[in-house]
Amino acid sequence: MPRVMILALAVCVSSLSTGMVAAQNLDANSGFTMSAPVEIAHPDVRVTATYSSSVLIFKVGEITLTAGVGPDGYSASTHIEAAGLAALFTDFDIRANVAGHRTDDGMRPIEYSHVERTGDKVRRVDIDFSEPIAQSLAEPPFGSLGVPPASDEQRRNVIDPISSLFLLSEVMNDRGGDICSGTVPVFDGKARYDLRLESAGTERIRTRAWRGDALVCHAWYEPIAGYDPEDYPSESELRYPLTLWLAAFEGGAFYMPVRLHTRAGFGGITIEAHEIEVEE
Repeated sequence: MPRVMILALAVCVSSLSTGMVAAQNLDANSGFTMSAPVEIAHPDVRVTATYSSSVLIFKVGEITLTAGVGPDGYSASTHIEAAGLAALFTDFDIRANVAGHRTDDGMRPIEYSHVERTGDKVRRVDIDFSEPIAQSLAEPPFGSLGVPPASDEQRRNVIDPISSLFLLSEVMNDRGGDICSGTVPVFDGKARYDLRLESAGTERIRTRAWRGDALVCHAWYEPIAGYDPEDYPSESELRYPLTLWLAAFEGGAFYMPVRLHTRAGFGGITIEAHEIEVEE
């Protein structure tokens, strides 16, 4: 599956501004067991959402997400898989969990794990964020941690891919609308990259899950370390930002992506929300 599609799907689920993990049982296809779910005792909000991705008019991927947030913590669970046309050419699947704290500085992950399956190849990655320097463990181990690998300093005070844009909602609420600005440092267990955010105003859009005004945000992917030469993003993949349309829910208490688009890759990739359910 093209790197740009994986990035777009990852940013899509990471853009959710609330979180709760759902139970993940044994993955029958991979043979790995996901981490035990971390329950939020009294979540303020529970969210379930489904997204579909397409290239031109052809469906290529699906995302399902269950999330929620409590007064002091959050967690989230997501499943990403190839679908439609892409499923004819690749067998791709990611299941990921994250749990963390809510602090004065925003969402801070404690533990993150994902199981990625491509055909017969399966790898589990766990990341411990409990200390200032994130530590990861992969099984089976990576053949290389990149050239160069992410250093201790580069893994200091970073966050995981799912939590990476939880901070958007915190920024929106704290700054009264001064949204989508600054840089978010992300570590996925091997690659270390930044998401540089730029506000692009508002736009009225219509999807199956949302109709109305949405905030437009550009997320620029900036590789830092932890890439093998053959895996380093190409110029065409980095030339354009990922554009996110973020809709306000519960009177602006939090925001969720209802559409994403990147011009990178053949025909570009569009991701749209098909269903969003919010429970208080």
